[in-house]
Amino acid sequence: MFDLCNVAVLGLIGITALFPIYYTFILSFTDPVEYYRRPLILFPSRWSLDAYKYLMSTGTFLDALGNSVFLATVGTALSLVVSSGLAYAISRKRLRFRRFIMFAILFTILFQPGLIPSYLVVRQLGLIDSIWSLIIPSLTSGWYVLLMKGFFDSIPDSLEDAARMDGANEMGIWFRIVLPLSLPALVAFGLFFGVGYWNTFFNAVMYINDHHKWPLQVILQNMLVDPTSTANGSAADFRADRKLPSETLKMAAIVIATLPIMMVYPFLQKHFAKGAMVGSVKE
Repeated sequence: MFDLCNVAVLGLIGITALFPIYYTFILSFTDPVEYYRRPLILFPSRWSLDAYKYLMSTGTFLDALGNSVFLATVGTALSLVVSSGLAYAISRKRLRFRRFIMFAILFTILFQPGLIPSYLVVRQLGLIDSIWSLIIPSLTSGWYVLLMKGFFDSIPDSLEDAARMDGANEMGIWFRIVLPLSLPALVAFGLFFGVGYWNTFFNAVMYINDHHKWPLQVILQNMLVDPTSTANGSAADFRADRKLPSETLKMAAIVIATLPIMMVYPFLQKHFAKGAMVGSVKE
């Protein structure tokens, strides 16, 4: 009886958690005529791609999608290079001022600069209204650097000594020896960085005024909160005509914003499971 009750309760919780995802997906493919007849649809009798065609034919949405793809790819690559390079440097005991650098990194974890100082720094760098304002301030994280350092500490020094005897310099050792051995960690942290860049919202609201440079999450927020707004051209491009209800457009936009991360994760799951344990066990 306990097992039956346990399965029933957990199954009910699972259905409750999965139903919004299922309803969002179903509603995005629902034919507009059927939606107007019965708004609550559990399984449509007529499927339609009109909502996706409408979004993909809208310039503002395509610009936002391209911006998010750029952030997720270029931002993730640069963040991995900067974070792994810094982590490798402080993992070498021969580095000068190693303790001071580690203290400076730890200081950034314990004490955050705050909203106004961050905005002033971005403005002084001339990054306001630039897509790079969403990448450069978020290039690395002190916490991720320390976790990567724990992984690099587990790499035997004998490998580096052998590479150095073969004539490799520090850059060659890092790129040809350390990074290939750190693939699980790089995949795990790459997924963290990629999800963060793909979901960029708050920094875009602060630093980007041109709606053509907004990422997908800002456009999606405008669609969900006020689909009839005409301010700054944010949601005006997404006002549904008489054939397309706004709800199906919203759900289609949510699916487009969610699907890429859901598709990437299964291919990285094996490496992610290993990389998530970096630095947790010290031999």
